[in-house]
Amino acid sequence: MQLTLRVPEAVDRVVAFGTGERHLKMIRETLGVAIGARADEVTIEGERPAVIAAQGVIEDLFRAGDKRSSLSRQQVLDLIADRASSTRPDAAVGDHSWAERLDVYAAGRRIAPKSENQRAYLNAIEDHDLVFGVGPAGTGKTYLSVAAASHLLKVGRVKKAILARPAVEAGEKLGYLPGDMYQKVNPYLRPLLDALEDMMDYATMKRFMAADVVEVVPLAFMRGRTLNDAVIILDEAQNTTRGQMQMFLTRMGQRSKMIVTGDPSQIDLPDPSESGLIDAMGRLRRVKGIAACMLEKQDVVRHPLVQRIIDAYDPGVSLSGEGAS
Repeated sequence: MQLTLRVPEAVDRVVAFGTGERHLKMIRETLGVAIGARADEVTIEGERPAVIAAQGVIEDLFRAGDKRSSLSRQQVLDLIADRASSTRPDAAVGDHSWAERLDVYAAGRRIAPKSENQRAYLNAIEDHDLVFGVGPAGTGKTYLSVAAASHLLKVGRVKKAILARPAVEAGEKLGYLPGDMYQKVNPYLRPLLDALEDMMDYATMKRFMAADVVEVVPLAFMRGRTLNDAVIILDEAQNTTRGQMQMFLTRMGQRSKMIVTGDPSQIDLPDPSESGLIDAMGRLRRVKGIAACMLEKQDVVRHPLVQRIIDAYDPGVSLSGEGAS
């Protein structure tokens, strides 16, 4: 679909489009449309819902330019998110259970739980603003939380998704890591990026990350922030300290959701008793509005051998190997 808008004479183009047309660039990167601005015309081209959303944002920018009212980067992002959510055909649909399906950005992909515990986990995310998802490796804790975040973005329930993880090494010291800050922290954040790549095509993920609609950050970078209209995931939470966990939980802003995932059997802290995950679940177990979901080894959805490996490492299993086949 292609659409041409005429720029009203009274509009200040710098106020409306931003310095260097940065506002148009944000629309282009976030919505995936082509935008050209020449003289007194703006041309938009792309898929129909995205073009209609972009049209609404640009008309909002015209009004700001008419009033000489400059907009911040966050204000423009909010306009984009509001218009995008109102043009999606499923934006008003809220009565289907997450236990049936989660809509993500990957074309034709639907994410659904594969066990009763996973279904309860997704329903808890839908119904509560803070959810703890705890269980062994391979039970879908991280994968389903990222799928839920992608779904919330797509249906317009939130404007941002922030995925955080503590930068703790698993039992070995890697020493100095070369490269810039992103290259240094990338190995720690790779599991979250892997899950995200399953939910979004590369172009969409790149656009969202460039526009700060999706952030994948080390936990330390969360200090001092207040996150409104966002879904915030903390992965590998068993490796947070008590102070880090308190810092993270108090980042929640208005109309936001938090999902905290972890496996208490894989604590890599020098003193496992200092785990912020275990401490928080104990302190908050009776707080209204918070849910804790326990995933078990029968919920493992990786290779069938993973469940057997978890069984073999169970502290109650004899070292003699008796009963193994």
